[in-house]
Amino acid sequence: MDKKMIRKKYKDRLNSLDRITYEHHSYLIANKLFQSNEWKKTEIIGVTISHFPEVDTWQIIRKGWEEGKKIVIPRCNPAEKKMVFREITSFNQLETVFFGLLEPIEAETNQIINRDIPLLIVPGLVFNREGYRIGFGGGYYDRFLTDFHGATISLCFSLQISDNISIENHDIPVKKIITENEIISCNA
Repeated sequence: MDKKMIRKKYKDRLNSLDRITYEHHSYLIANKLFQSNEWKKTEIIGVTISHFPEVDTWQIIRKGWEEGKKIVIPRCNPAEKKMVFREITSFNQLETVFFGLLEPIEAETNQIINRDIPLLIVPGLVFNREGYRIGFGGGYYDRFLTDFHGATISLCFSLQISDNISIENHDIPVKKIITENEIISCNA
């Protein structure tokens, strides 16, 4: 099955989640993240703004602020297919961009260079137990991860775990995956 068909299959699976299951599983995943050493030890966290039915990151961002952590959100440059992370201190510092994504407003936020980000929450649509992932198709994280040396964690629902992911030379696995049921240490 090619990536386009895999993406469709897993988007359909995610869209089949009812709101109660989605909320409860997002809560369980977030609590596992908050108990992790990576979360406890870091001052700066890179994370995307989730869209339903992705695992809810809004609660994660709020918890980070409550604990005095810096939250940095990606801002994409479609012309160069690159992204940078910018610190937000309020959801009011976000604007809607292409595909309905929310990104930091440049004039209201400061860029954080990637070597200053110790923990990156990496989004994706499908994951295997070795930490390889299929994203949403833009390739932004694949390019970003080539020069990133901090901890990487992906948050997903157990229905997003698959053994049937083809791995390409440029793919970089995450170090840990957290689902509602388990924490997977990846050894790819």
